[in-house]
Amino acid sequence: MKDVPVRGGKRRLSRVVAAVLLAFFLPLAGAAAIHFAGDAQAADWRTARRDSSGQAPDPAQVDEAVIQVYAARAVRWRGIFGVHTWIAAKPGGAADYTRFEVMGFGVSRGRQAVRVHQGIPDGYWFGSAPELLRDVRGGAEVDALIARLHEAAARYPHANEYRIWPGPNSNTFIAYLGREVPELRLELPPTAIGKDYLPEGAFFDTAPSGSGGQLSLFGLLGITVAAEEGLELSLLGLSLGVDAWPPAIKLPGIGRVGMPEHMPDSERWGVMRLTP
Repeated sequence: MKDVPVRGGKRRLSRVVAAVLLAFFLPLAGAAAIHFAGDAQAADWRTARRDSSGQAPDPAQVDEAVIQVYAARAVRWRGIFGVHTWIAAKPGGAADYTRFEVMGFGVSRGRQAVRVHQGIPDGYWFGSAPELLRDVRGGAEVDALIARLHEAAARYPHANEYRIWPGPNSNTFIAYLGREVPELRLELPPTAIGKDYLPEGAFFDTAPSGSGGQLSLFGLLGITVAAEEGLELSLLGLSLGVDAWPPAIKLPGIGRVGMPEHMPDSERWGVMRLTP
């Protein structure tokens, strides 16, 4: 009879473990179905769309400084699991945007992973339409943030490294920039695999939004608690969580389900203006 409580405890623990694993991995089946139902994954990456999606303001018409953060599904099968993120910035009066991103192409041949270059700010990512995550506009104060983005990118500790999983990758870099410039209040989507990989093997840091903190074991197991991100649990690079405001649940592979963080610019939601 003494074994009964022990067996009952083991069964309960098994059920909890099974429920957690289902919560993390079952949504991936839905993500796979959505991915293969689309046409972006079938495109040849060499000829896939890379043109503008029409979301970034035209520098010829908008003189103020602009910082925008985008996410688009990764190329081919990787898009089932996650997204590629980047930051586009235009100082006041500038005629072009600068893109801040990390790419793995050429790293094995000695090329830097960090790419800071002029480019299309809101371009399709090899056929995948980008989602606007953050839109910050203003005057000299936003110019100052752009200068800090350049400084932070220059000291990123994994500039010559790239690893798809668990990191450091493109999302590790953008999360790093978010921590270095917390005024952006940058919340990356749960599909940004690699965002929880803390640079230089750290186990604790601020959340990418700068509004809380996170614990992470090499991006494989961790927890984030922050005003912007809400509560997120990470397992093997996958993220599961809840956001209090705007209310939403966050699912691996699927992403955010609920009220979006950013609304179309015509509705003036999500455009953050900094003033002196």
